[in-house]
Amino acid sequence: MSKSKDSNAPSAVLDYLNKQNRPYSAIDICNNLHKEFGKTAIVKACESLVAEGRIREKVYGKQKVYVADQSQFPQVNDSEIRTMDEKIANLTKELQSVTEEVKRLDSEMRMFSNCLSTSEAEKKLQETTTQCAHLKKKLEQLSDGGNVVSPEEKEKAYKDRETYVKAWRKRKRMTNDILNAILEGYPKPKKQLYEDIGIETDEEYNVKPPDL
Repeated sequence: MSKSKDSNAPSAVLDYLNKQNRPYSAIDICNNLHKEFGKTAIVKACESLVAEGRIREKVYGKQKVYVADQSQFPQVNDSEIRTMDEKIANLTKELQSVTEEVKRLDSEMRMFSNCLSTSEAEKKLQETTTQCAHLKKKLEQLSDGGNVVSPEEKEKAYKDRETYVKAWRKRKRMTNDILNAILEGYPKPKKQLYEDIGIETDEEYNVKPPDL
């Protein structure tokens, strides 16, 4: 860090504290200025500004914090403070309402994103109609006592079922492991996490992986 650049640290610190008008430690100031100046330069700048009476220093044990000189700001009466408090309360309420609406719209958007488009629905209808016709034909053959399922098809069906059940169980276990890991640092209940990321569980639909 060049000395010429560090010489600008006092003005940068003063400008930052006056704009923010809240207490900060030297490390906080350094980080909030995106480490434009070194920690040593920030500490020296704070100390020199305190000595000049341009900012104020408060000591809490071994911790020092710096704040703008409040005498430079206009006085605020109790009425103005109450008005500001009411405005903050109203804005907080409005923010909560907007947040809930955003959450509702996000949930609705996820629901629609899982729906089929018109073209996809038409294609699915055609496939389902063809499948129904095929199954109807097989049902008629079964009703007539015909053997429409070969041993190979039966064996394949059992193997496919086993594969799908194993995959179901594996994915369920992996999902639970991931969710449990997230929940270790998640500040909300499990149910809220599921709602936030749009997870639907087997339990909601009263289903579970069948036995092999």
